[in-house]
Amino acid sequence: MPDLDQWPTGRLLTTAARLVEHAWNERLVDIGVTHAGVIALGVLADQGAMTQASLAQIVRVQAQTMGKTLSRLESRGHVTRVRNDLDRRSHMVSIAPGGRHVLEAADDIERTLVAGGGLVSDELRSHLQVVIRELGAPRWNWPATSPSAEGSSLENPGASGPAATVPG
Repeated sequence: MPDLDQWPTGRLLTTAARLVEHAWNERLVDIGVTHAGVIALGVLADQGAMTQASLAQIVRVQAQTMGKTLSRLESRGHVTRVRNDLDRRSHMVSIAPGGRHVLEAADDIERTLVAGGGLVSDELRSHLQVVIRELGAPRWNWPATSPSAEGSSLENPGASGPAATVPG
C-alpha cells in the first residue's frame, strides 16, 4: 500500500474522487444508468422540464455530452423528449416515471456506498463545498463567497443527493 501520509492533498482528493466515481459506476450499472445519467435525472426531478442546452449548462457539461447521456436515458425510458413549442429547433426534456425509480435506487446506492457512512460526514461535506466554491467560482463565473456564506447552497454542488454532484 502506498504511503498516503506522503501524498499531497490534491492527489488525495483526486484519487478519492476517482475511487468514489468508480464505486458509483460499478453499482449503477445494475440499475442501467451512469453517474452522469443520475446527475441529469436529479436536476430534472428537482427543476422540471427544460431544454437539453439548459440542462447541460446547469450540470456544467457540453450540450453534445448531455445529448449522449439523454439518448441513453431516453432509450431506457428514464426521460422523455418532446419538441419545444417555443423553439421548434430544440426539445424539452423531462423525467419519466422510470427515471424517478432510478433516482430512488441511486439514493440507496449513495447511502450505502461507503461502509460506515464516511461520505455523509458533515465535516467532509463542508470541506468539499469550500473546495468547490473556491475552485468553481472563477471557472464557472460564480460570485466569490465570503466565509460567512460557507453554509449557503449553490445551484447544485452544495445540495445533497445525486443531483448535487458536479461532473468533471
